[in-house]
Amino acid sequence: MGAKKGGSGVNVVLKWLKRQSTKVKSFLAVTFVVCSLMAMKLWVKNHEFFFIASEATHAAGIIVLIYKLTTKKTCSGLSLRSQELTALFLAVRLICSTVMEGDVHTLLDFATLVSTAWVIYMIRFKLKSTYIKELDNFPLYYIVVPCAILALIIHPYRYAIRVSGVLWAFCVYLESVSVLPQLRMMQNAKMIEPFTSHYVFALGVARFLSCAHWILQVIETRGRYLYLIGYGYLWFPTAFLAEIVQTFVLADFCYYYIKSLNDGQLIMKMPV
Repeated sequence: MGAKKGGSGVNVVLKWLKRQSTKVKSFLAVTFVVCSLMAMKLWVKNHEFFFIASEATHAAGIIVLIYKLTTKKTCSGLSLRSQELTALFLAVRLICSTVMEGDVHTLLDFATLVSTAWVIYMIRFKLKSTYIKELDNFPLYYIVVPCAILALIIHPYRYAIRVSGVLWAFCVYLESVSVLPQLRMMQNAKMIEPFTSHYVFALGVARFLSCAHWILQVIETRGRYLYLIGYGYLWFPTAFLAEIVQTFVLADFCYYYIKSLNDGQLIMKMPV
């Protein structure tokens, strides 16, 4: 009986949320995010764990893809271009991390890069017949070229070798928009099968955790990082903006993902 009442209570809340206007839903979403950040600030003392959790969540999303490719024998719905962009920024970040500060992040990036390379191999060769190239039509140079130019202009100067700073900035900018071909492909397809949606949702959670680290840093320093703009030091604000952009891009997908789960839909519908 207790379980039934609990379930009905959750349904009442969900039905109430559905009846609310977009403004109310947006306000509640912002309130939830702020409360989550405050809870994280209180419970997690070492905010470096957010980056580790973000990378681990990304790795979990890759595991979901590996399970799909090995059991379902299909790569339908997956964007090869997004996987190639992911492999590119991971490879660059791995080089920078190895040169500058080898640590647990280096190991996580290496494991994720190997897994991503395997996914690319499966899409390109083993499961090529199930890859829908016509829907995966986002031009890569629209992403890579602007990221490279921006990295040359705005990058961290604290590294002894300036090239390392440029490469680090490039992988940060590229990571923030690497999911765009995947989102474009899903919009073209309009219908998204479960494993692909699980993977992209994992990316959304990973981005939220990573962005939370940056936001809490700004809060704890009382905005001192943002004052660096006035001194001609644009790296931190630009990197922070890149994190926020990717978080909001994926937040829209996560909304429809949760909505589909709530509606009991196994196949997710993506609005144009």
